[in-house]
Amino acid sequence: MSWTPIRLLAPNPGPMTLGGTNTWVLAPEVGPAVVIDPGPEDDGHLAAVANACPNGISEVWVTHHHHDHIEAAPGLAERFGAAVRAYDPALCDRVLRDRETVELGDRAIEVRHLPGHTADSIGFVLHGSPGEGTQAADFFSGDMVLGEGTTVIVHPDGDLRSYLASLDEMLALVADHEVGRILPGHGPDVADPVAWLDHYRTHRHERLQQVREAVASGLDTVEQIVEAIYGDVPEGVRGAAAESTRAQLAYLEVPWLSAPGVPPAPGR
Repeated sequence: MSWTPIRLLAPNPGPMTLGGTNTWVLAPEVGPAVVIDPGPEDDGHLAAVANACPNGISEVWVTHHHHDHIEAAPGLAERFGAAVRAYDPALCDRVLRDRETVELGDRAIEVRHLPGHTADSIGFVLHGSPGEGTQAADFFSGDMVLGEGTTVIVHPDGDLRSYLASLDEMLALVADHEVGRILPGHGPDVADPVAWLDHYRTHRHERLQQVREAVASGLDTVEQIVEAIYGDVPEGVRGAAAESTRAQLAYLEVPWLSAPGVPPAPGR
């Protein structure tokens, strides 16, 4: 059997990051590694990343611009003489293009632009290994799909219409590439990608219907709708609920969206 991705959990747990940021090390048996989402600048975490890359690091990839994924990228890249790569040219030395394929040992990884959580969000399909002991493909979802709970969409950088389209694209790529598991930016592996993506899509449409009904009932501020729909959520994620509500109101083109509401939550 070929090499497999290594997960290193960053020590930044919280309501928005779950157990912490998942840093993924792709280290083929021969040649340098690629590191996905190096996470926060934490000496212990970066030492663990370095130890997992005995042949060095050639590239550091980031799934999107949020600080809990990208903060350590410049320093890690400088330490190893590696290139930072991302979808947004402002974040990197070299752009990762949609559907670009990179060879890593006996496996190949394909880049997919999947806007929604942020405009620059990307995911990666790590194709299965050939020959005896064939491995199924893996899909690195960044924050487009989490291992538990649902992700926040902060409008306008995050966009619900784009997010729903990307969910459909992820369902298609999971089927087309026979993806065996989703490896997310936060939370545990997803062992049943189709069921989890279906759950995500259903959840979003159910929330949209709740917002439609809330607006139709006469509620006319973000705060009122958050209280009606998300009244039981913990205080630590109430800001995220407000941002998700704003994204849904933008999708529904509700005219009073500019009304004051709950202060924005920090991006995950």
